[in-house]
Amino acid sequence: MTRAHARWTAWQVVIGFGAVSLSVDLVADGARSIAGPLLGELGATALVVGLVTGTADALGFILRLVSGPLVDRTRRYWGFTIGGYALTGLSVPLLAFTPFLGAMGLTVAAALILFERTGKAVRTPAKTVLLAYAAGAVGRGRGFAVHKLFDQVGAFSGPLLMAAIIAATGALWPALAILAVPALVAMGLLLWMRSRVPDPSVYEPEVGPGEEQPSAGSNGRAEAGQGGLPPTFLLFSLSTGLSMFGLVGFGVISFHLAEAGLVQLAAVPLVFAVGMLVAAVAALGSGWVYDHVGGAVLLAVPLLTAAVPALTLSPSLAGVLAGIVLWGAATGIQDSTVKALVADLVAPPRRGTAYGVLAVFQGAGAFAGAALAGALYPDAALLSLVTVPAQAIALVLLLTVVRRGRPTTRTPAAA
Repeated sequence: MTRAHARWTAWQVVIGFGAVSLSVDLVADGARSIAGPLLGELGATALVVGLVTGTADALGFILRLVSGPLVDRTRRYWGFTIGGYALTGLSVPLLAFTPFLGAMGLTVAAALILFERTGKAVRTPAKTVLLAYAAGAVGRGRGFAVHKLFDQVGAFSGPLLMAAIIAATGALWPALAILAVPALVAMGLLLWMRSRVPDPSVYEPEVGPGEEQPSAGSNGRAEAGQGGLPPTFLLFSLSTGLSMFGLVGFGVISFHLAEAGLVQLAAVPLVFAVGMLVAAVAALGSGWVYDHVGGAVLLAVPLLTAAVPALTLSPSLAGVLAGIVLWGAATGIQDSTVKALVADLVAPPRRGTAYGVLAVFQGAGAFAGAALAGALYPDAALLSLVTVPAQAIALVLLLTVVRRGRPTTRTPAAA
């Protein structure tokens, strides 16, 4: 199949996936911003809220180790992508009915929250492979960064939309019900994209006669035809997991904001929105830099992360806001440019598996970091004594990955 069979340019595919992510993140992050109050209204204790949301986040990462290899074996990239988005788009609006289910409401709400994150685990490896094909034709750093910008606009807008509807109606269920609209928009966009570009691999450079598929060698790519993942990728995944370990989860940060009386409860989503805005800018900027200097831009992540615990859990609002800026920047780079480097380290047939393995490291790091932060709260100094050395190790591992090099970034043709 040649490039002529693609009815959209590579940039159109990148922007199309960005629009889908904007719509679905508006749904998912809108719901996540009020998941705690919803579960509390249904009778959950703080412990139950923590267990449900923590398990959901872990599922969103760890199940990718299953979905990633399955995507690689079946090559049903569009099927997994559409199915995963549909699961999220259906689960969230159904939460609007849980306040009317009586004693069953809490159980059903917990199950729907778990299903929503499961949908993310199902779709993410497949969607990222599809996006990597198109992004490769425009510059992977820029492609993933532009996609992440759309993604963060949705993550920024969702909580604000929830706050506005709740303020107008005085109830949670109308805010959840209205999320059916962007969910339907996302599904319509996906089906349209599938009809226009059934095989985004057409954007991947073709291997000519007598040429070899890029291999791990000196540039760190995976060997063609090899079943395993390159050691450089595994080092990078470990580094990423350590960085996630040092990032205090927003659940703990929001608890601190309320517990310390630094802001009114209604203002907590606004702090989250600030972090998402910074994440969008960081994703876009780091993506452009990646295309010029390569993986060295990721060396900023452990440096930013090292200061996050002490600042986000500080006793002053100014300190917390400064920490949120660093937290948002590190989060934005983690969610965008990290994926671009994975696409350069791993050959196309193994990328679904690679993104699944990376997600396990990220999920394990995030879960361990959140558990430690909650256990040691409010002792930010003691927490930093653990997380800062972890960031030093992450930095050393990243330096090793960068020194092994990456393929020279080509100047993409107009697509």
